[in-house]
Amino acid sequence: MRKNFLWIIVGIVLMNGIGMTVVFPLLPFLLGNYLPASQIVVGMSALASVFAACTFLAAPIFGALSDRYGRKKILILSLLGSVIGYILFGIGGALWVLFLGRIIDGLTAGNISTLFAYIADSTEPQERTKWFSYIGAAMGIGCMIGPALGGPLGAISITLPFFVTAGIMFLSILCTYFFLPESLSPEKRSTHFSIKSFNIFGQFKDIFTMTEARALIIVGGFFYVGLGIYQFNFSIFLKDIFSWGPALIGYMFTLIGACDIISRAVLLPRLLKKFSERNIAIVGLFGLALGLTLIILSIHISSPVLIIAAVMSITLGEGLFDPSYNGRLSQSVDESSQGKLQGVNQSLQSAYRVLVPLAAAAIYSFSPGILYGVATCVMIGSLILFSKLQPQYIKK
Repeated sequence: MRKNFLWIIVGIVLMNGIGMTVVFPLLPFLLGNYLPASQIVVGMSALASVFAACTFLAAPIFGALSDRYGRKKILILSLLGSVIGYILFGIGGALWVLFLGRIIDGLTAGNISTLFAYIADSTEPQERTKWFSYIGAAMGIGCMIGPALGGPLGAISITLPFFVTAGIMFLSILCTYFFLPESLSPEKRSTHFSIKSFNIFGQFKDIFTMTEARALIIVGGFFYVGLGIYQFNFSIFLKDIFSWGPALIGYMFTLIGACDIISRAVLLPRLLKKFSERNIAIVGLFGLALGLTLIILSIHISSPVLIIAAVMSITLGEGLFDPSYNGRLSQSVDESSQGKLQGVNQSLQSAYRVLVPLAAAAIYSFSPGILYGVATCVMIGSLILFSKLQPQYIKK
């Protein structure tokens, strides 16, 4: 029965992935109704930044609320915020309505951290990496299906995909309400929640006083910054260095999606039967550093084979490290602090998504080689720091 409930979580993540990415192909066209062509890129960046900033502020608070009142209620509230946000996008009428939709969605963005906390509540420590891997694979599948649906739906009506997304999110609410039990029993809930808990810096302070959680979050910072540099500039890199057009770049991202799903849903669960999570994570970080090094080499040796090898190495490495990292991180605190921990982790990732593209764009305009050199060094730093952490032995 417990595994059945966990598969419901995976299904909810799949629906979230589809819902969030259905609208991706349509955003430039939707913004074209409110902005001149020259300002559409600025508008998209502003919407992304507003959402990330709101998530940065709200995720730790929602995580702490889930520790106090349970995962199910907070998950429903978070999904409801997404429903309202996408309905406002569909209604539109003015640019401020779109921003209001993103603000509401961002301020209630606690679904991912709450889902991660639910997995941590419902599994034994040695099982968590596998289930975090399944969640990542489900998100990857959803992100491949979503854009494929968004284009045809947008051809019918530019606003239709946003209402479809709201419907998918509402379906997730119904699944959560009717089929998903609460994972955090009352006796395991946090009893320390007051008006001071709405101070996000207090939430950060609480987590950073925990030695192992602090060390892992620092490792994760290096990892997410290095990965973010690659993700936010790779399309431009392929266009500028290899002179690839939209079709070839699209094929490359299809390869990335396929490798991500294979590494998380197929490769990692099999490796976990033979090797420790720690060793798998180290191999993943090594693959990431190797792939970034190959990208630097491809600047001087223009070979499609080289860039394909780089992409496969990076994607497979990410698929091995990310779930292993989240599994290890979830073991650094007890059940009563899982939500707070996951909220802080998601909040920091939102901050990286705001800051990394800005810094990376400045460095890229100076030299793509230097930018990917920085990414490689940062990833090597993550590898060194993680390898120095003491192995965690789990009682079977």
